Amino acid sequence: MSFPINSDPFFYAVAVPAVLLLGVSKSGFGAGFGSLAVPLMALAVTVPEAAAILMPVLFVMDVLGMAAFRRDYDKALLKFLLPFGLLGTLIGTLLFSVLAPHIVAGIVGVFTLLFLAQRLLFPPKADAPPPPRWLGAILTAASGFTSFVAHAGGPPISAYVIPLRLSPVVFAATMSFFFFFINLSKWIPYAWLGLLDMRNLMTSLVLLPLAPLGVWIGVRLARRINMVLFYRLIYLGLFLTGTKLVWDALQG
Repeated sequence: MSFPINSDPFFYAVAVPAVLLLGVSKSGFGAGFGSLAVPLMALAVTVPEAAAILMPVLFVMDVLGMAAFRRDYDKALLKFLLPFGLLGTLIGTLLFSVLAPHIVAGIVGVFTLLFLAQRLLFPPKADAPPPPRWLGAILTAASGFTSFVAHAGGPPISAYVIPLRLSPVVFAATMSFFFFFINLSKWIPYAWLGLLDMRNLMTSLVLLPLAPLGVWIGVRLARRINMVLFYRLIYLGLFLTGTKLVWDALQG
């Protein structure tokens, strides 16, 4: 018995680096590079198809990331973030068939680049107070929404969490737990929307062995990297993500 599967070589040429970037992001650099996964894969398939293919891969990565950082996450911060993130996934479910993916990509890309410009041109003082919680609620809901539509939830939540100046390990751990629950909440809506068909699931299984490799790379980096370099890499990831998303939006 044969199973339907994506056999396009170009698809795997973009999907393999996308999955590895996602693994590194899920475990070590949760704000940046992972949001490039869907835009990269969208060079070969549609955005909804790319998002569906990544669902099982994300689940494995989330579990591995939580196992690696199970003692390091900020419990109080996570309890604050989760309800608003889940609200965002609910909004994403309701609006998924209304908003074109490239419009969402453009919105996320513009705000990502604006946030990055603000951080680089007007760096916060060492004794600056943390962002207000109402702003955190809005940005976290936006993260849940963009995560549902294109697995691009990293940039919005980073705009709130990065100014909190967490250590690299605590940052990575908290993001791992946050996105585990966000991604888990997307399974039933994705199935309801008809995205989890057999072809996408079988294609995902082919990519699944790359998940532990990406997570392993990210965990090792997060535990060994200098804090200044860590956030510089996050900023680089945000710049690449924002630029790619805006480009996708302009291409329509």
